[in-house]
Order: sequence, then structure tokens, then C-alpha cells
Amino acid sequence: MATLWFIIVAVMLAAYVILDGFDLGAGAIYLYAARNSRERRMILRAIGPVWDGNEVWLLAAGGTLYFAFPQLYASGFSGFYLPLMMVLWLLMLRAIGIEFRAHIENPVWQGFFDVVFCVSSALLAIFFGAALGNVIRGVPLAADGYFFEPLWTNWRVGANPGILDWYTVMAGVVALVTLTAHGSLYVATKTEGEVNLRARRVAMVMWPLQLLLTVVSLIATYFIKPEVMQNYRAHPIGLLVPVVVLASLAAMIWGIAGQKEKFAFVASSVYIAAMLVGAAFALYPVVLPASTNPSYSLTIYNSAAGQHGLIVGLVWWSIGMVMALGYFVFIFRMFRGKVKLEEGGY
Repeated sequence: MATLWFIIVAVMLAAYVILDGFDLGAGAIYLYAARNSRERRMILRAIGPVWDGNEVWLLAAGGTLYFAFPQLYASGFSGFYLPLMMVLWLLMLRAIGIEFRAHIENPVWQGFFDVVFCVSSALLAIFFGAALGNVIRGVPLAADGYFFEPLWTNWRVGANPGILDWYTVMAGVVALVTLTAHGSLYVATKTEGEVNLRARRVAMVMWPLQLLLTVVSLIATYFIKPEVMQNYRAHPIGLLVPVVVLASLAAMIWGIAGQKEKFAFVASSVYIAAMLVGAAFALYPVVLPASTNPSYSLTIYNSAAGQHGLIVGLVWWSIGMVMALGYFVFIFRMFRGKVKLEEGGY
């Protein structure tokens, strides 16, 4: 049962990264792809019906984590308290940038909120990538299962690292490039004209960087944590993950070059899912590695809730997911196709 909930949490986090990831990417390219108020409204109209719903997946994943792995939730949210507060502020600023722009006609204030939206979106992508880098690298867990990390120490990976070091910053850059390409492809599928051309241009520029950073990050991960290969050696089926990663990258560039934006966007989604699956497969059954002593690591066995609670929770989680998926299918079908600017709204 603990393994099933590990998979559930991983799937929900992957859904959040794929769905809200294109919102963040659209925000990151916002000031470049849209040069005037009308074009910026087009991008906001493209993500407007779905961006707040996409963020629900982050809340749902956090709630599921709290229910299924309470020790992991308690340890992670206390140890990452400072960056979590920064993420919350960035999420609020991003929402403020989107909503306030639509209610203030003054061009100076509109420009200000445009910058707020763009910068907060880019920083969120970096922070989420750095958070994943911390989980893969390991944190200085004590024997009681708790830890504290300063924002940075000496920028080196060691037994007592900071939240930011060369590896986690690299992970943040990988996330920024990946989500920028992902968001660019989404904007391209939803817009026409100059915005569409600029979005495709960004995706084309991001692709070689994404390929390079993917290879470099995999090598760096093996360099700082060789044990990530243990599960791949024990279960060779896991080697399909890097194959899918490379195949999705190839499909992305083929779709971008052939102006098949939807195909390229789906390939980008597969790439993101495959990268996250690869990380989860490498870590399993560990959910939070300890950089201090491997025996202090939190696993699905020493951090999970009771068996009875997990079984009962699965029933209610299934009901909730059916309703949530129905809502998302309805919303995405209702707002499918290219965006049109009309009176009112974004």
C-alpha cells in the first residue's frame, strides 16, 4: 500500500509540473513573446481559464503527501520553511500580476504587473527545480528525522549543504529551460500571428539548451550520488526511461521544425513526465535521502501513515480524482482551440 501511495504522490506532482509548468513557461516568455498590450492579453487569455485550476494539483499533492506520508510532510515542510515561504510569495505575486493587470487601465501599472508576472513565473520554475535537486542530492537529516538547511553555505555538495549549491542551482536552470520550452509550445498551440512565431522561436532556441542540460544533469547526478543507478541495475526495465527521454526530445524538435505545435507540446509533456519518473525510480523506496547518514533517510516504510488509513484514504482519493479529472476534461474541452480577444476578461 505504501508503494501505491508513493506512485500516487509522484503522479500528482508530475501532473502539476506538466499542467502548471506551461503556465510558468508562458509567464517566463511573456515579455518577449508579447510586445504590446493586445499580444499580452492573448497570452493571458491562453492560460486564463486554466492557470488557477492547474495550481490545485500542487495543493492536492501537498494534501496527499500530508495524509500518506506525514513524517515526510513534517520533516520537509519544517526543513524547507524559508524556500516554501518564498514560493508562497511568488505564487501570490504571480496571481496578483495576472489579475490586477486586467482591472487597471493605467499603462504604467499594467507594465509593472507584467514584469511581476514574468519574473515571478521564472523564479518559481527555478525554485521548483532546486527543490527537486535537494531531494535527489539529499538533505542533512538528523536521527529524529528533521533537518535545517541555510539558504547556502559554500556552494558545494557535502554532508551539510545549503538549499542552494552548484547542483541544485543547475537543477533550477534545467527546470527553467524545460518549462520555458514547454510554455512556449503551449502558447504556440493557442495563438496565431507574431505571438505564435515568437513562441516557436523561443522553443527552437531552448531545445539545444534542454538537450545539453539534460545530459549534463544526468552525468552530474551520477557524479554526486552514484547509488541512483542501483534500481536501474536491479530492474533493467528502468532503462526505458532514458530512452523515452531522448525519444521525446527528438519528437519535440521534429514537431517544432515542422510547425506541429500540438505534437511538440505533447512530446514536451512526455519528456517532463519521463524525467520525473526517472528520478522517482532512482530514489525508490527512499522519499527523502539523508546526506548525513543513509540510515537516517526517510523511506515509504518509516514515513507512511497506518495501513488502515491508507486503505480508507484510497477510496476517498479515487472519488476525488474522478471529480477532478472530469472538471479538467470539461475545462480544457470548453476552451480548446486558438484564443480570440473579446471585450472583457484578460
